Amino acid sequence: MLMSEIELQNIGLEFVLYRNKSFSLREWLLNSLAFRTKSVETFHALKNVSLSIKRGERLALVGPNGAGKSSLLKVIAGIYPPSRGELKISGRITPLIEAGAGFHFELTGRENLFLNGAILGAKRTQIVACTQKVIDFAEIPEHFLDTPIKYYSTGMRTRLAFGIAMELNPEIVILDEIFANADAHFVQKACARMDAGNSSLDILILVSHDLVLARRIARRCIWIDHGGIVQDGPIEAVLPAYQKAMENTPLPGIRS
Repeated sequence: MLMSEIELQNIGLEFVLYRNKSFSLREWLLNSLAFRTKSVETFHALKNVSLSIKRGERLALVGPNGAGKSSLLKVIAGIYPPSRGELKISGRITPLIEAGAGFHFELTGRENLFLNGAILGAKRTQIVACTQKVIDFAEIPEHFLDTPIKYYSTGMRTRLAFGIAMELNPEIVILDEIFANADAHFVQKACARMDAGNSSLDILILVSHDLVLARRIARRCIWIDHGGIVQDGPIEAVLPAYQKAMENTPLPGIRS
């Protein structure tokens, strides 16, 4: 069995932004007839990011909004192809990046359990075998199982998605603010399930603004800002430095 690993070398991610968008057919025609060119700008979401994540690691990504944390997760998950650099991944990735992603809102909870499991690469027999465990772990009331998932709360969808992912023997799990709408009881259950001593999970990558949760789950922390890595090391060293920097950062519109 291959050991799960993630290697990134000089990863860059760029998006093209258009400044003068045409919002009507008339504007588009006038711009075309006048041979006007759109003003474009390149936004660098990630800048030369290099890192290595080995089997057994529990990693937290921290940084302000817009720092590049979610962009990095989506590159690792294969959602965004990098604009440059080299990415090597050994292991099966289970991304929980958005609550409800992978669910069909018109299908019931039970039907979505099978759909989501299939998306994650599980066989039907495997899904059937773990169905009751998922339901029990996610604490989905019996009368909700055959109800369309569009009527579920965000917390219920989060519990169901997490329960499915963890029961299907994941190798690499990516969590992006997935517990933001979960209650404290379920977060404690989830943390216990992800604990390195109790889980066969190879690699866990967490993005969260809840620094208490980050410290509870992770041993290593990477601070990201403006698309680059500011600091990478033990969470006991990186989090205090990040918190101090945020405390000294003036709010927008307020002069120090």
